[in-house]
Amino acid sequence: MKNTAKQDRTAEAYYNVKTDAADRLLSTEKAPSVPDTELRKYTKKRRFQIPAPVKIIGLKFWFAGAACYFFLWGLGLYVHGLDMLFVLAVGLGLVTDLMVNRILRNMEPEERAYDKWMMVTARSFWSVFLNVVYAGVILFFVFQVYGIFNYALGVNAAASGTEQAAMIGVEPFLFGILYLVFDLLLIGFRNMFLRVIRDAGEKVSADGR
Repeated sequence: MKNTAKQDRTAEAYYNVKTDAADRLLSTEKAPSVPDTELRKYTKKRRFQIPAPVKIIGLKFWFAGAACYFFLWGLGLYVHGLDMLFVLAVGLGLVTDLMVNRILRNMEPEERAYDKWMMVTARSFWSVFLNVVYAGVILFFVFQVYGIFNYALGVNAAASGTEQAAMIGVEPFLFGILYLVFDLLLIGFRNMFLRVIRDAGEKVSADGR
């Protein structure tokens, strides 16, 4: 009987130790936090992935071309001149705010990681108005380029004695490229300006210590 009782106490102590160790291993109260970007390295399957800049540039190009197709081509028979530019600016602003920027935010590996690809980074209802104004600015530059191209073609036709010069019309592919180029240029200038301001602020803070 004594041997049996002793064995029971020994077994109980053994399993208590094992249980305590398991509880400590499973406890997450003192576990260090791990960033989502680190976790994705181990949860994602290893396969070929398109680089994020390529996806973002393709997304911006496609939506700009689609806006040209649906708004400029779709309404071209009914709206003309400055009215068409206004409609196109509103359409592109809405597409940018409600579709492009939201898709980019859903693609972000962490919050605000893709703000550097957006001109308007505010996340509120009035951001749509800023995107409409921004689209109008890009459209101004885009149609200036069309004007320069067509003017050069006209001068060349006059010099060669051609009665009628070939004109470059607005179509989704070239429009999408031009819109994308000016979008990236303006965002690049904005990012460079913010970087200069931030570096200057950090330098002033370091000198003041």
